[in-house]
Amino acid sequence: MKTQAVKTGHRMQPVAGQAKVAAAHRIEDARYWAAPRLESAAHGFEDQIAPRVSSMLTAAARRIDPRPARSRRWPMFVLLTGAAVGAIGYMFYRRNAEQWTEHMKESASDASRWVDEKADRTSGSTNRMASKVSDKADEASRKRS
Repeated sequence: MKTQAVKTGHRMQPVAGQAKVAAAHRIEDARYWAAPRLESAAHGFEDQIAPRVSSMLTAAARRIDPRPARSRRWPMFVLLTGAAVGAIGYMFYRRNAEQWTEHMKESASDASRWVDEKADRTSGSTNRMASKVSDKADEASRKRS
C-alpha cells in the first residue's frame, strides 16, 4: 500500500504543480480585480461617510463640553475696524485727487501762460527780423535806382 501511495504521489506531482500555478494565476487575477474596487470604496468612505461621522462627533463634543462658548465679538471688531480704515483711506484718496486736480489746473494755466509768452517773444523777434530784412531790401532797391 505504501508503494502504491508513492507511485500515485509521483503520478500526481505534475498535476499538483499545474494546480499550484493555476491557483497562483487565479489569486493574482482576483487581486487585480479587487484592488481598484477596494480603493474606490475607500475613497467613497473618505468622501461621503467620514465627513458625516466627523461632524457628528464634533457636534457631540460641543454639546457635552463643560467650558463656556467662546466670544464671537472679535470678528465683528475686525470687520468694523476694516470698514473704518477703508473709509479713512477713501477720504484721503478723494482729498488727494482734488489736490491733484487743482495742481494740474494750475500747471496747465502756467504752461498756457508760458506758451503765450514764448509765442509773443517769437512773434516780436520775427517782426523785428522781418523789418530788418525789409529795411535792407528798401536800401538795396534805393542803391540800384
